Amino acid sequence: MFRKMRRSPQALSPEEAKDLLKRETRGVLSVRGDDGYPYGVPINHYYDEETNRLYFHGANFGHRIDAVKRDPKVSYCVFGQEYQTEGDWAKYVKSVIIFGKAVLIDDQDEVIKWSRALCDKFPCTQEYIETEIEKDAARTLLVAVDIEDMNGKLVHEA
Repeated sequence: MFRKMRRSPQALSPEEAKDLLKRETRGVLSVRGDDGYPYGVPINHYYDEETNRLYFHGANFGHRIDAVKRDPKVSYCVFGQEYQTEGDWAKYVKSVIIFGKAVLIDDQDEVIKWSRALCDKFPCTQEYIETEIEKDAARTLLVAVDIEDMNGKLVHEA
């Protein structure tokens, strides 16, 4: 159903791909938007290895929510962990592309649980996190992506 990576020697191991998802905080969520146009939106994520799900949170309305309600199939791309070798102008960069189905979750306990987990990836205080949750949880929607396919690779930009 999903395509195999064309340049398989560049493939990351499943462990390396999961590590990238855990360490990086942002990626691009792509959905089938209005009138069938692709819609990609930069977003913060939390990856839970135990459930093999990605979690996002945000407003309970908007373009991406409307798109997911129409068609739950999504893709998500994360890249980072760049490095250079001495004497080489081009960088190496890791990336992961995920395909899965999005599930909308409005259960407040789940919203709060995963919002806390996501916020813990950032250098903010617990006081700030709790204030934001108290202020916004009632109008927050959680999006979980059940991962069906995940591929990672290391690319040399040259």
